[in-house]
Amino acid sequence: MKLKALIKNLDLSVKGSKEIEITGVCSDSRVVAPGNLFIAKKGCSYDGTQFIHQAVAAGAVAILTDIYDPFLEQTQVISPKVSDIESKLVARYFANPSQDLFVVGVTGTKGKTTTSYLVKHLLDGLKKTAGLISTVETVIGANRFPSTLTTHDIISNQRWLKEMVKKECKAAVMEVSSHGLAQGRVEEIDFDVGIFTNLSPDHLDYHLTFENYAKEKEKLIAKSKYVILNADSYWGQFEGFSFGIEKGNLRPENLKMNASGTEFDIEGCHFKIPLIGRFNVYNALAAISVGLHLGEPLSKIRDVLAEFKGVPGRLERYGNVFVDFAHSGVALENVLQTLKEIVEGRLIVVFGSGGERDPLRRETMGKAADKWADLSIVTSDNPRGEDPNEIIRQIVAHFKKKPLVEADRKNAIHLALDLAEEKDFVLIAGRGHEQYQLIGGQKVPFEDMAVVKERLKNQMSSAMVNPL
Repeated sequence: MKLKALIKNLDLSVKGSKEIEITGVCSDSRVVAPGNLFIAKKGCSYDGTQFIHQAVAAGAVAILTDIYDPFLEQTQVISPKVSDIESKLVARYFANPSQDLFVVGVTGTKGKTTTSYLVKHLLDGLKKTAGLISTVETVIGANRFPSTLTTHDIISNQRWLKEMVKKECKAAVMEVSSHGLAQGRVEEIDFDVGIFTNLSPDHLDYHLTFENYAKEKEKLIAKSKYVILNADSYWGQFEGFSFGIEKGNLRPENLKMNASGTEFDIEGCHFKIPLIGRFNVYNALAAISVGLHLGEPLSKIRDVLAEFKGVPGRLERYGNVFVDFAHSGVALENVLQTLKEIVEGRLIVVFGSGGERDPLRRETMGKAADKWADLSIVTSDNPRGEDPNEIIRQIVAHFKKKPLVEADRKNAIHLALDLAEEKDFVLIAGRGHEQYQLIGGQKVPFEDMAVVKERLKNQMSSAMVNPL
């Protein structure tokens, strides 16, 4: 694409030739390719203009920046608002792929990932093949790519959407985080449906106030053509189609939950979904609402959702052990309460709290575990640059019942499995699908479920060698 086509009718100025061919757009100088337009944007902790010369050395033929540099030979596109222009340029370069897809965005404090997977599963079952951009992974056709963020950067999002179009997807489902909304990562994406799962205090280290956090979530609702809301969420005062257990346009009847799944009726249609927990009822209702918006009959939606296989690291079960991503007080309490209602023996939980994240989580998670678990083992999560022992100390300070402490996460999981008896449940919380720990600036390979399976396999082998 020629530069003149890329910048047509945009409010900016150009120093240099507009006839040059642009082979790609990039905001990371480390991955610039020959012929690229380098976007030198600024953030609260970085200045992209410092990397212009690296980008030029790598082959960038044009620079989007806010200040003209007379010593550069490359074409310069000048705008005082680089971040605002970036989203428009990137969407245009990839030919506005969201306009060719039925795009569903999912935001909220909890339930984004499971709801996104449910909606993708439903759309696939309705022959509307969907791509997925989530906290766990990005899925395009048969290809799966592990994610590092809930909501990717502007360029990645548009590139993924373009790939979905190329692979003949008809739809896309995206998790949309408050950070992603605040930083404009989903600008120039046309959302056909926006789902608001719920709202409770979180990420206040970044947003500072609950009101600021809520306003960022509202941005998805404002930009969506059709809105689906959780009417039971106490922040659910927006207008749109609503679902809920207590109130809303869509409500379940004869709700029953047990260790194998959840059953309920909607307008005489009986649903049986292989997910446990009251919170998963909300996630399922959100997906059902999408199907109804598309004009599908409840019976068809029911049949598709009955085949749902679950989400990696979201109350993922292996025998009597559950691995879940719950990393806030509200999320941990929801999961523990759910398991407490169905366990026949004790409920044992292993958890920690992430370093360099909202410290309020340490208090709320500690209180949740103290309230609902019969035995808590406090351990390390992703300490990042913080002292894991200090994080543990802050968590333990909020217990009334004395927990066990084991800073080594692998040893903590082993301890829980060794202490568990036949009818006990063990919950490993906080990291879910993650395949590494962040410790002191390093990524250390570590997967909770892999540790669980290995330990239980060894226990079984030992029992076979030394039968009682």
